[in-house]
Amino acid sequence: MGLNELLAGLAVRAAHVLVVEPPGQWSTRVELEHQMLRRGWRRAWTPADADVLAVCGVPGPELAELVDLIWEQMPGPRVRTSISSPDAVASALRTAADLLLDTPRHRADAQGRLQEPQLSDDSNDMDDGDLDHGEHDGTPHEEHPGMRNPDHGEMEHDQAGHENHDGHGGHEGHGGHESHEGHGGHGGMDMAPGGIPLAQGGEDRDGLEMDVLQLPLGPVLPFWPAGLVLRCSLQGDVVVDAEAAVIDNGGYGTPEQAKRPGPMPVSAAVRCDNALALLALAGADDAAARARHARDTLLQGEQDAAQDAVERLYRTVRKSRLLRWSLRSVLPLTSADLERHGLPSRCLGDAHDRLLWSLDVIRAETRNEEPVEPIDGGVVPWAIVPHLVTGLEVASVRLAVASLDLVPFPAVQETRHV
Repeated sequence: MGLNELLAGLAVRAAHVLVVEPPGQWSTRVELEHQMLRRGWRRAWTPADADVLAVCGVPGPELAELVDLIWEQMPGPRVRTSISSPDAVASALRTAADLLLDTPRHRADAQGRLQEPQLSDDSNDMDDGDLDHGEHDGTPHEEHPGMRNPDHGEMEHDQAGHENHDGHGGHEGHGGHESHEGHGGHGGMDMAPGGIPLAQGGEDRDGLEMDVLQLPLGPVLPFWPAGLVLRCSLQGDVVVDAEAAVIDNGGYGTPEQAKRPGPMPVSAAVRCDNALALLALAGADDAAARARHARDTLLQGEQDAAQDAVERLYRTVRKSRLLRWSLRSVLPLTSADLERHGLPSRCLGDAHDRLLWSLDVIRAETRNEEPVEPIDGGVVPWAIVPHLVTGLEVASVRLAVASLDLVPFPAVQETRHV
């Protein structure tokens, strides 16, 4: 075995996978994460960090176009795979591992691909929403032009898009400014370099004009509700307006129902998955790993193992002062807020309060006990999310959304027209 083959084999053992989860593919995505963990593969946060693009199920036309855009932004060697169901995950990953070692295939791919990723011409189009998948803790990641960073609200601009002027032809003394089309024309300067839209002007609360940046979050974003697109308008690092929609107008048919053996209710596994998202975004890696283990044991129907895993998760979160400090004051909601927005009682308090409530419910369900507080059974409509995140700093938006414990199967009628 040559050196190249040896290095390639070592790299495949630590491959990074960018997961695309269309609405209704929760079970497939969870099984994919479980199989990735068994292989030692990790979840990629950005296309630049991904070796494998894994698409769960069949995406709709809008999401399929976005997947193509993400594929163009991935560096080689790269592999793309479609996974139709949870049962197909293992074979799909084996095939992906074999393709990652196919050197002639990657050479042909490098020769035939475009030199620069294609970007959407429409700055407000959903397909231009290939977002930064960086972690909440602000750790910088390598990004391609066109990536947006929700943690900082900034955009990288390729200034190569500006046109050069040959001298100052058209200037006749001080009166020859017509060739610059007035000051608003910027002398033919491209105001969307590389297809990336710049900030526009908007009125602030004190009547002054401030830059307003349009930042879409989703639908391909780690630890984000599948199919949700949240279009935020930012002034500085504050969300001043937001709109929510479901990718492809929610045209994914009847939501998939998770069917697993064992006596454990699926709702407990879903809650563990939601807790995993919040913990991962907060940077609590140990607690997130325990939440993942608890979710998987719940789905496998192993009652004793599930109870032990949930108890370990519960104690880890309860004892973590750093986690309490990180989530305190993230989207605090009062009783008046719940009444105004029609939210269930479980949303009372801040992100840390909601996490503890969820863990109490999971713990009670695995023990077949009544929860400490009664469950009102209400869900958080996705249409309410824009009202809740307005006024938040952009760095806390993903934490706020993850803390709401959103149901993974969207009620399309509530979010199609927002």
